[in-house]
This record gives sequence, structure tokens and C-alpha cells, in this order.
Amino acid sequence: MPSSPLSSREKKLQRTVGILIFLIFLLIGMVAVERLNPKFFSFGANQETFIKDAKDRLDSISNQLEVRMIQIKKLGGRVNELEAARQQILGDQKAISENPEMGQIEIQRKLAYYLRLIGQKDLEIKKLRKENFVLIARNDSLSREAKILQDGLSNVQKALRDSSLTFGVKQKELSERSRILEVRNQELSDKVNVAAALRAEGVNVYAISTRGKESGAQNQRAKKLEKIRVIFHLQENSLATKEIKTVYLRIIEPTGVTLSDYSIGSGTFPFKGKDLVYTAKQRIFYENNHQSVEFIYSRPNSYREGRHEIELYAEGFLIGLGSFEVR
Repeated sequence: MPSSPLSSREKKLQRTVGILIFLIFLLIGMVAVERLNPKFFSFGANQETFIKDAKDRLDSISNQLEVRMIQIKKLGGRVNELEAARQQILGDQKAISENPEMGQIEIQRKLAYYLRLIGQKDLEIKKLRKENFVLIARNDSLSREAKILQDGLSNVQKALRDSSLTFGVKQKELSERSRILEVRNQELSDKVNVAAALRAEGVNVYAISTRGKESGAQNQRAKKLEKIRVIFHLQENSLATKEIKTVYLRIIEPTGVTLSDYSIGSGTFPFKGKDLVYTAKQRIFYENNHQSVEFIYSRPNSYREGRHEIELYAEGFLIGLGSFEVR
């Protein structure tokens, strides 16, 4: 027996009511989720905003690193670490562009590292400025003193010549006078030699890890420290002769012992009447143009924990000092 039209309409009405009830419950569930977690339905938009902000911050940090590079170069420091960081930022930006779903925690960790690096370089710039100010003042003082000493030496030498030609002076008086003038001449010559001594400025120490990575040498772990790089500039000095000179490097451990290994070039040199052990030496041609000099020293054994002192010598003078910490 065929179904009546009334029975068919009732079935359609029941299906419609069922669909409406399902939609109502679905809407109630969405509202509840939105109240419990307002960001649940806007995750994609928040991630997109975060990625855009991260790219902008990386651009800003890269520009700040470039400013620090310019400042450190002018002050005679090294910028290897900053150059590497800028290249790393380019790689990070490319990775973020290729992977927009990159975790926010990982990106924030990268940003924090770059901000710490900027803070460290600000401290280094402050230190370099202070050192340069002191060295410039010392150079001006030495230049003035050297001119006075040279004038005095010329006067003494002229007096010696005049004395030898003076007539009517008894031989004994002439000898005594000549002796006094020679002693004074020697004293002035010694002072000129001191003024003509080399001076090392901007002594910086960098650590090279077992993986070949270079960074500041302060508070490095002994087991990760394979080599150290010592770099400095030789101050311009109009009294110094342009010639081949030998520079000696001494690395002194916290125990007071000088690091040395005669099999790789260590030895001794005379200083103020006694022999000092040196860690390494280097022969350079002094050009009197604020040239840079660097040593790279690889120790066969691990470094001791504590403060290590750096001493630089040339032509019988202590010309520069530095230090680094090992933990």
C-alpha cells in the first residue's frame, strides 16, 4: 500500500529538525571553545604576524650589528664574530621564509642570542674607546718628551765638540768636563731609546675551539679551548726605526709559570740582565703605520682554569699587556 503524502512530509520535517538540532549543538561547542581558548581559531593569523615581526626584528638587528662593526674597525678591534652573525641572520631569514610554520620558541631563542651579542659588543666598544684614549694621550706625551730629549742631546753633543776646541783650558779641567758631558750624553741617549721603543695597543685575545670556531677568550671552557689568537697594533712612533724587529709573546698561567714548548718554537730572551722564557716569537718588518700583528698559539695540553696573563716584548722593553680567563 503506497505511503500517503502526509507521511512523506512528516519524514522530511523530522530530518530538517534533526539537522537544525545538530547545527545548534555545533554552534554551542564552537562558542565554548572560543571562550576557553580565544586564540584557537586565529592560530594561523597569529603565526603569520609573529613571522613578519621576527623578520623585521632580524633586519633591525642586522643593521645594529653593522653599526657595531664600523665602530670596532675604527677602534682597531676584530669583527669576525659580527660578520659571522650577519651571515647567520641571512640564513635564519631564508629558513623562516621557506618554513613559515617554524616554532616560535626556536625563533625567540635566535633573537635572544643576537641581542646578547649586541650587548657584548657594546661593552667591547666601550673598552676599546677607553684604551685608545689612554694610548693617544701617552703617544702625545712621548712625542713631546722625545723632542725635548733630542734637542737636549744635540746641545750636549755640540757642547762636547766645542769643549774639545776650547783654548786656554787646562787638560785636567777639560777631561773632567768631558767626562761629565759624556755621562749626561749617555743618560739622554738612554731616554731617547725608551721614547723610541715600540708600543702595542688594543691587545685582544680570541679563543679558537676544537671545532675551529673563534670567539672572545673570556670565560672559555678549558676542554673546548684548542688555540688562542692574540692580535694587537703597533703604535706609530717617529723615533722608531723602520727595520726588522722581533716580538716575543709570553702566556703566563695562573700558577705563574710561562707556557712553553721548545719543540714548537719556545725559548728564552734577555731582559734587564736575566733570561726570560717566551711562549712564541715573531719577526716582523716595522713600517710605522699602525700595523697589526697577531700570534696563533696551539697548546698540546689543556689550559689550566683561572686568569692567564699576556706579555709582549720587543727590543728589551715590555710593550703590551693582556689577559684571558679559562674555566
